[in-house]
This record gives sequence, C-alpha cells and structure tokens, in this order.
Amino acid sequence: MDEIQGLKIEIEKIKERNRRVEDDKAWETSWFRRVLIAVLTYAVIVIFFFVAKLPEPFINAVVPTAGFILSTISVSFFKKIWLKNRNK
Repeated sequence: MDEIQGLKIEIEKIKERNRRVEDDKAWETSWFRRVLIAVLTYAVIVIFFFVAKLPEPFINAVVPTAGFILSTISVSFFKKIWLKNRNK
C-alpha cells in the first residue's frame, strides 16, 4: 500500500510541475506581458532621453519600443520555423 501511496504522491508532484510549466508558458506568450514590457521599455527610454537631454524624448522613445514589439512578434515566427526544421 505504501508503494501505491508513493506513486500517487509522485503523480501529484508531476501534475503540479506541469501546471507551473503551463502557467510559465502562458505568461511568456501572453500579450499582457509584451505590452507591460513595451510600456516599461518606453518609460525607461523616455527617462534616459530626458537625462541625456535628447530632443523630443516622448516621440523618439517610440522607435526602440516599436523595435522591441516587432522583435517579440517575429521571434515567435522564427521559433516555429526553427522547431519545425529541428524535428525533421
């Protein structure tokens, strides 16, 4: 009976780990995360532009932020291609 109980405990540990992995994956691929990072990136760049006394920090900070957003979108696309070719 102890062996069965041990197996049940191990199965529950595996299920819990799988839930954590699924949650982590959902977070990594969520639009909320991307938007949050984009907003934080924009804010940091605006602050840097003010400190560096660069012209029009609110407008010029859009470019690197847009670059970040485009890179996160394209990385997913290229990851799919890479995984497809890797598994052949």
